[in-house]
Amino acid sequence: MTHKLVQKVILPMPVMSKSQLQIFAALPLFFVAALLHAAATVQTRIVDATTNQPVADATVTVNGKLLTADAAGIYTIPAEAQFFGARAPGYLAATFVSADAAKNGGTFGLKPFAVKALYLSEFGVSSSIIRNSALDIIHHGGANALVVNIKSDHGLLVYPSEIPLAKSIGARKLTTIKSLTDLVKTNHAQGIYMIARIVTFKDDPLANARPDLAVHLEDGALFRDREHLSWTDPFQPEVRAYNIAIAVEAAKAGFDEVQFDYVRFPDAATKLKFSGPTDEAGRVKAISDFLAQAHTALIPYNVFQSADIFGYVLWNTNDTGIGQHLEEVVKIVDYVCPMLYPSGFKFGIPGHPKPMASTDDIYNTIKLTLDNAEKRTHANPRKFRPWLQAFRDYAFDKLVFGPTEVSAQIRAATDAHMDGWLLWNPHNRYTGIGLGETKAAPLATLPGH
Repeated sequence: MTHKLVQKVILPMPVMSKSQLQIFAALPLFFVAALLHAAATVQTRIVDATTNQPVADATVTVNGKLLTADAAGIYTIPAEAQFFGARAPGYLAATFVSADAAKNGGTFGLKPFAVKALYLSEFGVSSSIIRNSALDIIHHGGANALVVNIKSDHGLLVYPSEIPLAKSIGARKLTTIKSLTDLVKTNHAQGIYMIARIVTFKDDPLANARPDLAVHLEDGALFRDREHLSWTDPFQPEVRAYNIAIAVEAAKAGFDEVQFDYVRFPDAATKLKFSGPTDEAGRVKAISDFLAQAHTALIPYNVFQSADIFGYVLWNTNDTGIGQHLEEVVKIVDYVCPMLYPSGFKFGIPGHPKPMASTDDIYNTIKLTLDNAEKRTHANPRKFRPWLQAFRDYAFDKLVFGPTEVSAQIRAATDAHMDGWLLWNPHNRYTGIGLGETKAAPLATLPGH
């Protein structure tokens, strides 16, 4: 049975007579305070704008603070708040006018939106040829979003950041994005959802400029990965604050979502030194604490937060040695973005040893992995949005991922009821993979922009 809840707006108390005022004045102070509080609030509910059904996992913010719904899903908005923000996985974030509650019965609707994104590096977004190629796919209905590097794989901030630490360590020497705000406005005008990608703890400039914040080998030397790049220590408060400050700059610029990549410990075979406990519990706490701190810092901006995780994290019940524990991450962020590249499953998955022997195998690699994540966490499936492979295989038979292979992955994500997908190609080449090549679709401006 569906529980029907009558919404109401509690209006200010009416003018009282002298005798009524005397009675009111005689009431206990705690009771008067309760009446005044009720008279000064608006009760509201967040629903799907198309179905009018309650929205699961809604986040509501007022004046930079997070509100919690009661058992019936009702949010109490202070009367002095002119606006409030709301968002939920599978929907566009929105800012609402509190006074509108009087005419809509206290019900506010979020518009469903499944993100279908193409990745652009700091060079891809600044190249008119590469950028326009991606935009052409979007304008023809093949995608509706962009993931853009704002902090690169080499730890460079590719826009004119005002963060003092970024200036002092030389992290701004590559500025391919002249203005984050202008970039967002230009793409929002075309109805494009914008995601800011931040490579987090893999940070060569910060690690080299501030060895006290870096990951070290047992002999005290800086750790360097297979690309000869250094990493920062996830336990260090200054490292966390620096990456969160970058996220806040992205949120202020109007990005719809802030995405943390490399939000993990290095997957190194050698023993490394950190400033905190490096057992599994210590690693998981470090990563979870960082994501939680970022979540708190981003509350005033009503922006989505996502985290990229290894594909095997959806199968491993431990932290995969890198601090990423599925059940912990899914509780904190709006979106979990597992990297489900079939080429990355070199050991296969349970019951499916050949991840890409055929198109069906590619489909099953994605579908079975997402099904397992949902089964493990019992989370809203819309909280998952996978990274899919749009590049040539490197682990098995060098298969070129064309329309058939990409389509199989997208179909698997759709069948698993996930919230869209993200396509990764390191060279930002997305032509010839079957996206939006036959039907053009008009782009509408995103609500709130």
